[in-house]
Amino acid sequence: MKLNLKNPLIFFDIESTGLDVSRDRIVEISIVKVSPGAPGESNNVDVKTRRFNPLIPISPEAQAVHGISDEDVKDCEPFYKYAKSLAAYMKGCDIAGFNSLKFDIPLLAEEFLRAKDEFKVDVEFDFRKRKLVDVQNIFHKKERRTLEAAYRFYCDKDLKNAHSAEADTMATYEVLEAQLDRYAADNVDPLVNDVDFLARYSCQNRFLDYAGRIVLNDKDEAVFNFGKHKGKKVKDVFCSEPSYYSWMMDGDFTRDTKRIISEIYTAARTR
Repeated sequence: MKLNLKNPLIFFDIESTGLDVSRDRIVEISIVKVSPGAPGESNNVDVKTRRFNPLIPISPEAQAVHGISDEDVKDCEPFYKYAKSLAAYMKGCDIAGFNSLKFDIPLLAEEFLRAKDEFKVDVEFDFRKRKLVDVQNIFHKKERRTLEAAYRFYCDKDLKNAHSAEADTMATYEVLEAQLDRYAADNVDPLVNDVDFLARYSCQNRFLDYAGRIVLNDKDEAVFNFGKHKGKKVKDVFCSEPSYYSWMMDGDFTRDTKRIISEIYTAARTR
C-alpha cells in the first residue's frame, strides 16, 4: 500500500561503535526519504548512505555485527562536519525506523547535541517536533519478531546484507508499506495509512528524554523511570534532594537527559 503522507517521511538506520547512547558514535547512516507524489503517482524515494570517522574505536562486538572496521572509516569525515547539512535535509520530515525510538533516534539526537556543544556547529534538530513511527513496535504489537522475520513475513523475501544500514533501512520502508496492506482491513485493530496515527500507534512510552530516563505519568507529570526514585516526580526529588540533580549532571547520562532535567530543575527553583 502506498504511504499516505502529509510531510516527507524519513526512514533511517545507523551502525555504531557500540550500544551506549551517551558514549558511542555513529559510523554509518542510511536514509530513505519518501516524499508525497502527485495524485495517482508513486511517492518519490531518495536514498543516501554515508560513513563517518567516529573519532573513537569501534568495539569488537559492534564490528562483528555490522562488519565496519576502524580501518574502513579512518579517512571518512566525522559526523559533526555533516550535522548541519543532515539537519537541513531532515527539516520538515517525519521520522520512521526499526527500533528507532529506543536506539537510533536517541543516538542521532546525541550526535547533533555533541556537534553543537563540543564542536560549536550551529545546528538544531528536535525530534520531539516531528511524528515518530517505530515499525518494530507495530510489528511487535502484531507479530513480535525481528526485522529479518518481519521482512520475510510481510514481504515474503529474505533480507540480504542484514545489518548493513542501507539494506535494513530499505527493508523497514518495505515492511511498513506491507503492514499497511495487511492490517488496513483488520476489524479489531486496523492500521490507518496516516503518519499521525502510525506515530501514536508505534510509540509505546511517554518519554521526555530520548534515553527514557524521564517519563510522563498519567497526570502528565515528569517522573523518574530508573533508580531509587523511580516513579517519583522529578521536581519533588530535586526540591527535597538537590544533590540528586548534581549527581545526574556529573554522571554518565546523555546530553539530552541533562537538558531535560535542567529545565525541570530551573522551573522548580523559580516557583
